[in-house]
Amino acid sequence: MTTTDARPDLMVEAQRVRKNFGRLEVLKGIDLEVPRGTVTCLIGPSGSGKSTFLRCVNHLEKVNAGRLYVDGELIGYREKKGVLHEISEADAARQRRDIGMVFQNFNLFPHRTVMGNIIEAPIQVKGVIPDQARAKADELLNIVGLSHKADAYPAQLSGGQQQRVAIARALAMEPKLMLFDEPTSALDPELVGEVLNVMRELANRGMTMIVVTHEMGFAREVADQVVFMADGVVVEAGAPEQVLGEPREERTREFLSSLLK
Repeated sequence: MTTTDARPDLMVEAQRVRKNFGRLEVLKGIDLEVPRGTVTCLIGPSGSGKSTFLRCVNHLEKVNAGRLYVDGELIGYREKKGVLHEISEADAARQRRDIGMVFQNFNLFPHRTVMGNIIEAPIQVKGVIPDQARAKADELLNIVGLSHKADAYPAQLSGGQQQRVAIARALAMEPKLMLFDEPTSALDPELVGEVLNVMRELANRGMTMIVVTHEMGFAREVADQVVFMADGVVVEAGAPEQVLGEPREERTREFLSSLLK
């Protein structure tokens, strides 16, 4: 499969993706399709490979076998006569530029203001004119409800506010795809809702999103597709009402019941 014959309706397509760290095989042949403009929630126990898969999507981790396509483009490799050749770091960075990622920890620059954090990458990486970058940042701060915090420093913000800035910073690069790796897990419970509300707004705007989460209510409400992973494989995937409401696989039922204990 090449860029020219990739399925045009899919933003992400994983074909038998495998990833190991030494002798430990973390991903054991993942097949997954994410249509454009949809939200896919990855759920499952810790150590199931969810975060590793997310990091493979933007080539923060290199796959050991299989293929990953984003917007029809093979990620991390070029294929010549059926053989995969790893691309240069510069080309990998170019691919990564179009994929936003929000981590568990906010990773904001502590010495820069909220505005400074948001405009840094567009100016330095994409060459956006500073005035344009600031205008876009103002727009994004309005979306995440932090217009009044443009001149604040990260240490002056709550965890929920910092995570919302991290989302705005990722969006400033105008990505075609957003990846969220348990974005609320480091937050106090009362701050979770404000971050999930921003993600709901992104979903309503048609952003393609893959979200690793333990927030089952969010997955039920916002996801178009819920994927349950365990032990490095996709155990079950489907609409949220099916996977969360009437799971077909015993392993899925066990996991969901454990959340209610």
